[in-house]
Amino acid sequence: MSGRLREFHPSEVPTLPGVYLHRDRFGRVIYVGKAKNLRRRLSQYFQPGRLKQVDARVRSLMNSIYSWEYFPVKSEDEALILESRLIKEYAPYYNVLMRDDKRYLLLKIDMNARYPTLKLARVRKDDGNLYFGPFPRGAALRSTLDFLLARFGLRACRDDEPTEETRKRCLKRIIKDCLAPCTGEISRDDYLKQVKAMLSVLNGNIKPLVAELEEKMTAASAAMRFEKAAMLRDVRDNLISVFGHHNRNFRYTSLPGVGGEAAMKALQDSLGLPVLPRHVECFDISNILGKLAVASMVVFKDGRPARSSYRRFRIKTVHQSDDFAMMAEVIGRHFSRKLEENVPMPDLLVVDGGKGQLSSAVAKLVELRVPAFPVIGLAKKREEIFLPGRSEPVVLDHHHLGLRMLQALRDESHRFAITYHRNLRQARLSESLLDDIPGIGAARKRALLQSFGSVRKLRHADAEEIAAKVPGIGLNFAEKIVEALRKKPESSSLDI
Repeated sequence: MSGRLREFHPSEVPTLPGVYLHRDRFGRVIYVGKAKNLRRRLSQYFQPGRLKQVDARVRSLMNSIYSWEYFPVKSEDEALILESRLIKEYAPYYNVLMRDDKRYLLLKIDMNARYPTLKLARVRKDDGNLYFGPFPRGAALRSTLDFLLARFGLRACRDDEPTEETRKRCLKRIIKDCLAPCTGEISRDDYLKQVKAMLSVLNGNIKPLVAELEEKMTAASAAMRFEKAAMLRDVRDNLISVFGHHNRNFRYTSLPGVGGEAAMKALQDSLGLPVLPRHVECFDISNILGKLAVASMVVFKDGRPARSSYRRFRIKTVHQSDDFAMMAEVIGRHFSRKLEENVPMPDLLVVDGGKGQLSSAVAKLVELRVPAFPVIGLAKKREEIFLPGRSEPVVLDHHHLGLRMLQALRDESHRFAITYHRNLRQARLSESLLDDIPGIGAARKRALLQSFGSVRKLRHADAEEIAAKVPGIGLNFAEKIVEALRKKPESSSLDI
């Protein structure tokens, strides 16, 4: 669900846990947050009186909010997972934590091993292991893992085949927390039965184990062993928090409910589409005053992102800030190729923008004599849907499933284009005039810039100074560098 700042109505926001996004007027995600109660948390951002109470950073964020979105989820743990994923995806300016590549913990077990055991992991790999999680409560997970290994007598050693020396020093075997299959004290079949029982717990069947812990806890209290009872209580609470019915598997945690049959049918009915829009393509343009202009195309199939079909384009023929001409170029390039390869056309084409972008796209399709299919434009300002030949836009309710699918499609195309544009800008910044000088590779360029700080400072050095300061560069080569830089204008944008 999304909205504009002036349209915020608390009654429209559910009192559920979830994740919310704030965007600025350029459509960039500037903050991602989670909430136990979405209505209460979002309301805090739209109370003018709070501006005087918060610190400067939060005040700056509140003044930068242009639009907002929220995504209800089933539990607080799911909100934590989704928040982390979105922060890593968008890297919002006002989010300080969780922007690194650190991930929540997973549990994994290799069922192909001779004596499988449960281990921690941070990355889910395609290696044949069974994975559970991720789990946002790391301390509770580690404590529960230790308990499960001891309770079911599974190996805790790192070696798949422990040596004789390792077996002698195995503390888990000595204190009877491990069944010690490596010493032959238990058969492989019996060991695998214990593994199977543990997997049942990982899949959410925790009631028998919780009952067992509570029985021991009661007995310990009756015997006035209160520390033991408190320890068992903590183990039980951790077990419930980690493997409760709503916490078993977050593998598919993502933005919920924006596609599917219901959304496609709602869109078809509202726009009068001839067929159900199972294959939808959306185009977006990204540039700064025409510089490094790019376009993106994202595809939804059956209401869900089909990322393998995404495409990105460098604008080649338009050299000024003209979104209409840029849209015409990428539409022409993409659909010319479709015609050449005899590829089926989409059920619906969406262009990010209003009448101008839509007219440019339709004109190019007509020029190419592309077989007719529905084309619409989605304008972000009021979420208006423009159709060819109609002067007035279609405005759907904010709760409309079809509109939510279009918003998700448009936002995904915008994210894909912005990411590509950002990558090109970063690559441009890493370029240098030194790249044009024969004999200078990455290592020599790095050494020169480390020694002088910038090409601008390097210009003012003579050959003797360069040769003296930079290891691996002799006087003759230094003279070539000086001569090459003299031929380049000092105002060059690459003079960094």
